[in-house]
Amino acid sequence: MNYRLIILALILFTVGQAFVWIQLNGPILWPWATKYKWALVGCGIPITYLFMEATRISIAGFEGLFWPGRFVAFVSGIIIFTIFTYYFKGEGISIKTLLSLLLASGIIIIQLFWK
Repeated sequence: MNYRLIILALILFTVGQAFVWIQLNGPILWPWATKYKWALVGCGIPITYLFMEATRISIAGFEGLFWPGRFVAFVSGIIIFTIFTYYFKGEGISIKTLLSLLLASGIIIIQLFWK
């Protein structure tokens, strides 16, 4: 395992997930995003490229395995969704959501450290 590549992939997945959150939820929350909805649609191309590169890097970091990188992408999406939904929408984190986040973090820990 190449932890440097895995961390780089995690960063790229996290940035991509942040852009996706804004792209999908922005038109619901902000008038400017509704006005420029097609610009957000156009952002899908660079966002897709970002995810493609993150996937390529994660597969290299996990020595050719696909599943661990998929879990990293999934968990980064859950974490970004939680943070952004709380920050921009004000939705609190219930005990159920908190436990789910802890389980999601556990998935990453298992993928990184279980040999």
